[in-house]
Amino acid sequence: MPELPEVETIRRTLEPCLIGQVVERVEVLRPKHLGNVSPADLARRLTGRRIEGVGRRGKYLLIHLEGGEVLVFHLRMTGRLIFYPEGASVTPYTRLVLGLTSPAELHLHDVRSFAVLWLTTEDKVAALPGLAALGPEPLEPSFTPQGLKAALAGRRSSIKSLLLNQQTVAGLGNIYADEALFRAGINPLRPGNSLTPEEVNGLWRAIREVLAEAISSGGTSFRDYVDGRGRPGAFQTRLSVYGRKGEPCRRCGTSLVGARLGGRSTVYCPRCQPLS
Repeated sequence: MPELPEVETIRRTLEPCLIGQVVERVEVLRPKHLGNVSPADLARRLTGRRIEGVGRRGKYLLIHLEGGEVLVFHLRMTGRLIFYPEGASVTPYTRLVLGLTSPAELHLHDVRSFAVLWLTTEDKVAALPGLAALGPEPLEPSFTPQGLKAALAGRRSSIKSLLLNQQTVAGLGNIYADEALFRAGINPLRPGNSLTPEEVNGLWRAIREVLAEAISSGGTSFRDYVDGRGRPGAFQTRLSVYGRKGEPCRRCGTSLVGARLGGRSTVYCPRCQPLS
């Protein structure tokens, strides 16, 4: 699933392409992707609207249109949102086409068909299911060491599980939780309330660093993820632990260990991240 760096990269690559474009045509090829609107209403409310901005909240992408309409996308496992300046042929996995100022088009591709989009208004975006309970944005001033410490206080769940809880911090997923915990030297199995103030500060710093570096590399691509122009990311070449179970730690050479937490895979170094 695209995490914060991937969605932010998509936002940054789409924004200069979409702002000022007018929606001239709406083709819904698979209605199940529409979360709260019918194909007919989607076409009626979007056609003729100019795109005014492209935003992000956690793992959600927001396309703002004139008149206060907002398209909200959650790409889930295999969703891709790609801008084609000269248009493109529909594929078996094309789920939605927005015909923009001719001949440009925006396509939603999704092999596994888990992506969802909602159409709402500016004043109701924050109340959408999923967005309403999101915690602070980790790269914004609202995310502080003090706030992270308060979110972990009294919590006996593993720190990895708490980081994946979008109420703790918005947009963090399996890849970057593993990477941030490694940088901070914290074992993912430790209870959240066991972290010292110094460890919380180190984890806060590691989260921000790894996310910023991943964005600068265009995100992490293993199979499905590409940016808004169809290009893969490059951060996969810099991963320290995620997806490297059994391989040597890049820092100390110890074989990396894998575990399952809440049905999610977790990889860590038993030497650099001791379970104390």
